[in-house]
This record gives sequence, structure tokens and C-alpha cells, in this order.
Amino acid sequence: MRNRMPLVAIALAVVLGALLFFLGVILGRGAREARAPQPQATASVPVDARAVFIPGSGQIDAIRRGVPVDQEGHPPPIARVENTDIKRVRAYPMQPPTIPHAIDGYQVDRNSNRCMLCHARANAATFQAPPVSVTHYMDRDDQFLASISPRRYFCMQCHVVQTDAPTLVANGFRDIDSLLADPAAPQAEVH
Repeated sequence: MRNRMPLVAIALAVVLGALLFFLGVILGRGAREARAPQPQATASVPVDARAVFIPGSGQIDAIRRGVPVDQEGHPPPIARVENTDIKRVRAYPMQPPTIPHAIDGYQVDRNSNRCMLCHARANAATFQAPPVSVTHYMDRDDQFLASISPRRYFCMQCHVVQTDAPTLVANGFRDIDSLLADPAAPQAEVH
């Protein structure tokens, strides 16, 4: 009889706790619905999602594309992958090259790297693909390895697929070759 009393007390406490919990949930939901402001019927104005942001237009957030902060804008369409196999000019010095072909379904994990089938130095000539740079075979101490370095193994950490996405911010970068070829460009004096 003594052993049953604590079990009955625990069972009653659990049942009472469950009842109070559900009662709180039900009452809390009703109170939240009563407090919640009713959404106003405002029509969102479509925004040209492919517009280029030009600094100085008074816009607080360049990524919002002219949509006021208190309104919801339409998301831009998803950019399409360009599968033209044409290499793009780099946008800045030391930029990792972009990938000029689709990579859907490529397996790149710790067991396999589909990119290296074509781009490994041993296979590049066979597949007419540019081989990865020798820096991809170097460890952190600049020692050359027989296979791709673990820190350069996951290609999409640096390389991205070429798409038809618009430029988000205007870029006036010119590479050194175009500067040297332009006679109107001011030349630095070398002493």
C-alpha cells in the first residue's frame, strides 16, 4: 500500500500537468489571434528584378531593387546555366575561372570528384579540358602532391557555373592588358 501512494501522486501530477499545458496552448492561441494585426490588402508592385543597382540613387539596400523596406518585392527569376563551353574573361585578378558547362548531377564528395575525370592533369589532353592549376596539387607547405590537394578538392568552393544572371553592382574593372593597349589611358612613369 505504501508503494502505491507515490505512484498515484506522480500519475496525478503528470495528468494535471498535461491538462494545464493543453489549456495554456488553447488559451494562448486564442489570445494571439485576437492580438494579431489584420493584414492590409496592399498590392505589391512588380519590380524589374534584373535591374542593375547604381550607387547614389538613395536606395538603402542595393539588393532590394527599389522595393521599399516595408514592402515585399517579387523575387528575380532563377538564372539559367550557360552551357556554351566558352571561357569568360575574369572580372578581377586571381579570380577562379567560372565553369562554362552544366554540372548537374556531378558527384563531388570525399569518395569521388567528377570534375577531376576531365580536368586532372593526366586526363586533360584526352578530354580537351583545361587542366587544373599546379597550385591545386600543392599542400599548405607548398610541397607538391601526387593527387589533388585536400584543401582544393571541393571545386565549387571557388568555381561557379556561368549563368545569364545580371550584374548586381556596376563594375568598371579593366585588366592590365586592356589598359596597356589603350593609348588614351594615363601611363604611370617608371624611373
